[in-house]
Amino acid sequence: MSHTPQGPFETSSQQGISLEALTEAFAQAMGTGPAQSAEREPEPAGDSDEAPAGPAGLDEPPAADAACPVCPRSILEAMLFVGRRDGRPLGVEEAAEPMRGVEPAEIPALVDELNRRYRASGCPYEIRSERGGYRLGLTRPFHSLRDRFHGRVREARLSQAAIDVLAIVAYEQPLTAERIGRLRGKASGHVISQLVRRGLLCIERPEEEPRAAHYRTTDRFLRLFGLEDLDDLPRSEELDR
Repeated sequence: MSHTPQGPFETSSQQGISLEALTEAFAQAMGTGPAQSAEREPEPAGDSDEAPAGPAGLDEPPAADAACPVCPRSILEAMLFVGRRDGRPLGVEEAAEPMRGVEPAEIPALVDELNRRYRASGCPYEIRSERGGYRLGLTRPFHSLRDRFHGRVREARLSQAAIDVLAIVAYEQPLTAERIGRLRGKASGHVISQLVRRGLLCIERPEEEPRAAHYRTTDRFLRLFGLEDLDDLPRSEELDR
């Protein structure tokens, strides 16, 4: 009766195999020696039954050589990095939706934690609050680099009609083309289309009116007029002065 030799991981059904023997066999199969077999890290001081850190991992940053943990903080950072398809800021409800057990009210604390880490690491970017949501962008000292890389939008020339439409949308957004035309006193469809092509206006379609195009200003608009966000727009009392 022929006998088939057993591989390094095989053992008879009548006999068990110790953890040490299994580790050594695995090391041999991988081309390493017993000296290179996996060693367990020494246990940290303290009780062995101490509870691990919470799922969000907010207390301690991960080790530099560790893989990025999938946690609420890293998920939020990934969503901000990708950004919304329509270019709008990421809302707290949208940010919390894919995270099990995380409520929208917890998102600002995660944003603060990420910004603290960015500042501590000297990162050239930060998370900014904008229009009721959040956006990942460069810090102010790096704006000039962005402009050199993309080309300064300030060099664009705008007609008076385009400026009129931008002003109306900036203060009243979101607006339909019909509403813009009424406020301006004349049809503005052609001007609106030009501003969308130039990236100064964007289109959004509310869920309750998916066929109705509404228009908003963009980050390109803010850069064109030297604004950090829409709250920096002059108000009527400032214009009167």
